[in-house]
Amino acid sequence: MDAVYLDNNATTRVAPAVVDAMLPFFGDQFGNPSSRHAFGSGVSGALKAARRQVQALIGAEHDHEVIFTSGGTESNSTAILSALETMPGRNEIITTAVEHPAILALCAHLEQQRGIRVHRIPVDGLGRLDIGAYRAALSNRVAIASVMWANNETGTLFPVAELAEYARQAGVLFHTDAVQAVGKVPIDLRSTAIDMLSLSGHKLHGPKGIGVLYVRRGTPFCPLLRGGQQERGRRAGTENTPAIVGLGKAAELALGHLGEMGGRVRFLRDRLEGALLQRIPDARVTGDLDRRMPNTAHMTFADVDAEGIVALLDRQGIACSTGSACASGSMQPSHVLLAMGFSASASHGALRFSLSRDSTERDIDRVIATLPGIVARLRDLPPVGRAAGATPKRINPAFA
Repeated sequence: MDAVYLDNNATTRVAPAVVDAMLPFFGDQFGNPSSRHAFGSGVSGALKAARRQVQALIGAEHDHEVIFTSGGTESNSTAILSALETMPGRNEIITTAVEHPAILALCAHLEQQRGIRVHRIPVDGLGRLDIGAYRAALSNRVAIASVMWANNETGTLFPVAELAEYARQAGVLFHTDAVQAVGKVPIDLRSTAIDMLSLSGHKLHGPKGIGVLYVRRGTPFCPLLRGGQQERGRRAGTENTPAIVGLGKAAELALGHLGEMGGRVRFLRDRLEGALLQRIPDARVTGDLDRRMPNTAHMTFADVDAEGIVALLDRQGIACSTGSACASGSMQPSHVLLAMGFSASASHGALRFSLSRDSTERDIDRVIATLPGIVARLRDLPPVGRAAGATPKRINPAFA
């Protein structure tokens, strides 16, 4: 039985063409791109080509606005810390209550250790940002507003172009964590006021350990890593040539597949949701159904623990993920769902299916045929650990 992988928001399979593009740079083309001899100049040309491929995918005006990093987390940290360094007298940050931990953890650290004030803008029950609260938080005390392009759990898209324009009018830098959006929805940075954008290679069928920070020309910038003059002095350290070339190829492929993401992949996502809603009682799709990524189906199932669903699906060769994160050995409710007004118990019943261009109708048919029986089986188990006023928990047969 073939495995079904529907956890592409966590990571994607490296495309075979990406692997092929990378391989020469582990062998004959091993030179340091900073070297002035032939071994270096050939590699340097490959880096320039990769930079242009990323530029085309995100609609940057200049290829030198693309800075290669180790991934989305480094890009996010660089953007925020740079803004605090280059915007003197400003000690406030605006972000949202549903950002990725790569943003929220940094903001919490800056709040606790440096006394930075952090505005965490709330969302409604569909995960939509409170635009009024965002605009009210903008002031000449704010160094940067950092708002994700697409939520990694629900797939909800935020109106980042509109938010960036409000920030520009207030004299505030605007950054977006677009790790989940790049390669899935069209992006044209030339038509926006976005100052900085983060992306990660392994989310779009590229290798792990490589990412990009886009910095619009003219944006004040302070490097996170200092040393050599790589990346025009904006990110020191010998370039990871194989990964950069792989990311460039992945960007080129993603640009060519954007239509498929908005067409065939969206159709498969909708078919999966529709069938599960028909066959599983007390199921619902979460997030903003009108503005969301085409590949993400985030659903909750009442009176069942999603961890049990994931484990039993895994036994059937089907991979997906929950809406909860494991912390300190215990299951913590998803901060995204809590911010949307879900109870802790409802959050534990959340499941995310994230498709890619590799996903097939057969994959969707397998889930539709398998999941209803698993949910019914879990719901039929006797409740355990009942406490006064608490929602009953059910035995998880996967771990019993």
